[in-house]
Amino acid sequence: MPPSWTGGFDYGETQLEMKLVSHPHFTEDELVRAIRKVLSGEAPGVLVSVGDDAAVVEPGSHELVLTSDMLVEGVHFDVRAVSAHDLGHKSITVSVSDIAAMGGSPRYGLVSLALPRAAETAWVMELYGGVRQAADEYGMAVVGGDTSRGDRYVVSVSAVGTVGRGKAVTRSGARPGDQLVVTGALGAASGGLRLATEPPHEVRGALGSPWGRALVRAYLRPVARVGEGETLGQLGATAMIDLSDGLGLDLARLCRESGVGASLRLADVPVALGLEELGQLLGVDALDQALHGGEDYELLACLPPQAVEPARERLRDRFGTPLTAVGEITDDDLVAVRADGTREPLEPKGWDHFA
Repeated sequence: MPPSWTGGFDYGETQLEMKLVSHPHFTEDELVRAIRKVLSGEAPGVLVSVGDDAAVVEPGSHELVLTSDMLVEGVHFDVRAVSAHDLGHKSITVSVSDIAAMGGSPRYGLVSLALPRAAETAWVMELYGGVRQAADEYGMAVVGGDTSRGDRYVVSVSAVGTVGRGKAVTRSGARPGDQLVVTGALGAASGGLRLATEPPHEVRGALGSPWGRALVRAYLRPVARVGEGETLGQLGATAMIDLSDGLGLDLARLCRESGVGASLRLADVPVALGLEELGQLLGVDALDQALHGGEDYELLACLPPQAVEPARERLRDRFGTPLTAVGEITDDDLVAVRADGTREPLEPKGWDHFA
């Protein structure tokens, strides 16, 4: 049978209905029972959870926000370089970040796995431990998914969130005169990826340093800015996007959807701590990492000028998250402005799966 796209883990009773994960360590039924134990527990709005043909939930009175993401071995991660727990945690976070970028709140998730023959039960359970931890942190219930054999590890997450009626913040509402703001600091994740993939003998000292550990953690354990996204939406954000593929590329996407241009002040871009040290070690450019590195999962938002300071104060006071104004929306092209006032085209460069 083709892979199932139903909500619950699908494990019918007949040979034809079962989609077995062919590995001597477990059968699919055994795997599902183990996963069910990891994900057990009551959750608001969940009527039927893991174990049936599909999940049943109560949507409530809000609008629904739907998203899906895949993490593919060899494209998004090296199974030898990342723990299963961190991978599970990150798989939830990247989908939750999409919901945060709409000003929404996560509610439910579906997690599907492709597992090669080498997969062991302990690895799968560790991955679901990370899934459960992240779901608990974001107040989300994982209510189903699917399992299948594959030639590599693939983790696919579909997430459902809620947002007030007419309150979703899209990429298409930016207006000339809006101020560009970003949460947190940028470039840490790509810096952490560089450290994690360099030959160990070249970066051993850095990996043991506070700044090196912070960069690697930013890559392995990103944070979805859920509360921050809701707050920015409440304060009048006209457009928003999460920075998964780099500030340069994601800003270009937002501008294209809104039919506007932007002026980005390079001196104001918040560069993550540790990138200067990384630059001295590996010769990378700190600002380039912040502009084009990707996987930061910070939020880029457009705010009316009068809303910037209230937003900055509220994010600082409620979440301890800095908010930095980095430019403004224009009706012209996408340009970068250097500290001396020099203007030049901002290249929409970043992570592209198909480039």
